[in-house]
Amino acid sequence: MEYRKLTTEEIGLLKQQCCTAEDWNQIEVHPELNTKYMRHVRLSGHCRIGKFDKAFTMPGGIHKHSGLFHATLHNTTVGNDCCIENIKNYIANYDIEDDCFIENVDIILTDGATSFGNGTEVLVLNETGGREVTIHDKLTAQEAYMQAMYRHRPTLTERLKRFAADITAQRTSARGLISHDTTIVDTGYIKNMYLGPWSKIEGAGRLKNGSLMSRQEAPVHIGYGVIAEDFIVQDGSQIEDCTTLSRVYVGQSCTLGHGYSASDSLFFCNCQEENGEACAIFAGPFTVTHHKSTLLIAGIFSFMNAGSGSNQSNHMYKLGPIHQGAMERGAKTASDSYILWPARIGAFSLVMGRHSTNPDTSALPFSYLIEKRGETWLAPAVNLRSVGTIRDAQKWPKRDKRAPEGRLDLVNFNLLSPYTIDKMVRGLDVLQRLRDLSGATSDTYSYQSAKITHSALERGITLYRMAIQKFLGNSLISRLEKSDTLKPENKFTMGEGDWLDLSGLIAPHSVITQLMNDIEQGLVGSQEQMTARLQEIHNLYYDYEWAWAYQLMMNFYGLTEAELEQRENQVRIIRDWKKAVVDLDNMLYQDAHKEFSLSTKTGFGFDGNTSTAEADFAEVRGQFESNPFVTAVQQHIATKSELGDKWIKRLS
Repeated sequence: MEYRKLTTEEIGLLKQQCCTAEDWNQIEVHPELNTKYMRHVRLSGHCRIGKFDKAFTMPGGIHKHSGLFHATLHNTTVGNDCCIENIKNYIANYDIEDDCFIENVDIILTDGATSFGNGTEVLVLNETGGREVTIHDKLTAQEAYMQAMYRHRPTLTERLKRFAADITAQRTSARGLISHDTTIVDTGYIKNMYLGPWSKIEGAGRLKNGSLMSRQEAPVHIGYGVIAEDFIVQDGSQIEDCTTLSRVYVGQSCTLGHGYSASDSLFFCNCQEENGEACAIFAGPFTVTHHKSTLLIAGIFSFMNAGSGSNQSNHMYKLGPIHQGAMERGAKTASDSYILWPARIGAFSLVMGRHSTNPDTSALPFSYLIEKRGETWLAPAVNLRSVGTIRDAQKWPKRDKRAPEGRLDLVNFNLLSPYTIDKMVRGLDVLQRLRDLSGATSDTYSYQSAKITHSALERGITLYRMAIQKFLGNSLISRLEKSDTLKPENKFTMGEGDWLDLSGLIAPHSVITQLMNDIEQGLVGSQEQMTARLQEIHNLYYDYEWAWAYQLMMNFYGLTEAELEQRENQVRIIRDWKKAVVDLDNMLYQDAHKEFSLSTKTGFGFDGNTSTAEADFAEVRGQFESNPFVTAVQQHIATKSELGDKWIKRLS
């Protein structure tokens, strides 16, 4: 758009309306500017001002016309139909796009060249450094994971830092941007900030050196009392209620509020953090904590729920806070739990009590870690029959609040995958070797500073075997439904071997290693190319999964390729699958029934007898038979039994 100089008449009118300028010749305006909507405005430097035709409708029905009222602007461009009023200090070195509403703000400025939070180093896991992640506004959980966890590959680390540096250089500017349709009201100090379209800032205390990557489909909201410095917030996220952030990355559709405090931490998509505190954590997708007394420190998490009073220690008063820990995907902590880092908790495990013996249960997923008299006791695989585990797996996809387009983090929601099943295969071997070494009649077994009872060990063997059979049957039926041949295509045999969980992305180790090799050799030369490769790996998950399952199927059942093609062996695998599915569902059914036992009705029917309690409970919680989860389990049993019978009949 072409701007023009003010006319002598317009300058006279503006002066009458208490407007001043250091040099009126430095002021350019829209050809259709109506000067009546500029009052008590002080201008300096080179300023450009759009037209004022629009009125804003405020909550309660009040209308405010666009314009400049009681404001000081320095080297600032104001787009069309903006309303800027009551700026206590000034706005300096900013480009403000169309349709913005800015009211009751202390100061908005850009001071010198800045990258708006891009290029900030976040000291995750180790507070003393060594696992720094350089944040930028295109960062994904997978890129951050490689930055933090592959420091033993220095060439890779340097390449990833270079990708981040390239993006940081592109973002660096001496002028800030307030994108169109942004609202800023009742806010204090804003310095060196990039605000994406449809950003909304209400009552924030101080925002410094950051980016709000807002967009119309997924706006960013910053609420009252928020203080944030050296940070990036991705689209769809909300930072509320006196939250304090320092050197923090917030991914898409996260919620941080109720006085939450975080420093040197990364939160990826759909995290929800309230009341507590985080320090040097890598919070992968769906990391959740709600409680004021909860501290997460120096750990890596994903799909995690922290109970009230959960705590960890990352130093032993020797060399400082150098220790770190990992809770693999789906792990939980119960109320008042404690873990002394270093430790590693297996996937989908539950931690109860205090554990100071640095346990490593990564080879025994879906377990309970329970404290008894100061000792760690392990119940392997017991979470496979837990209603809570299945409910979590079902709710995560439903709670993905990200806009359909433009998702950054790659998230695989599968509960049973080569990543978890491989751990079960290893766990099955661990438990069988423990039984063989210590004897089948031993009362207790020792593993990784933990103790396992005889009954828990036997139950773990049974549950792991059932879960493996369930996974293999699922894979076989899926393959039979879409292909006439079982043998995987050669290009997907890289799926064989170990698998990794890159903070949400489940992929073969060999495929990720090849990507890292290509990055080191310069064959992948930018962050965009790396992201595209990761997306391709994510899209090919089921092809790689079948290659892995095919190999496991032969090993687990002791079959050759030719024998696996024989229909009687396929029928055998499907029969095992059907039995495993039904047996596990029946365990879930029984576990759900506990929620309707007599003891759970305590506290119902306050002013009556037993029948009153029953009626009160039924009104509040419903009947067991009509509970949605219970009916879903029953339907699942019927559906899978019918599917199994169909394939057994077809193959027979």
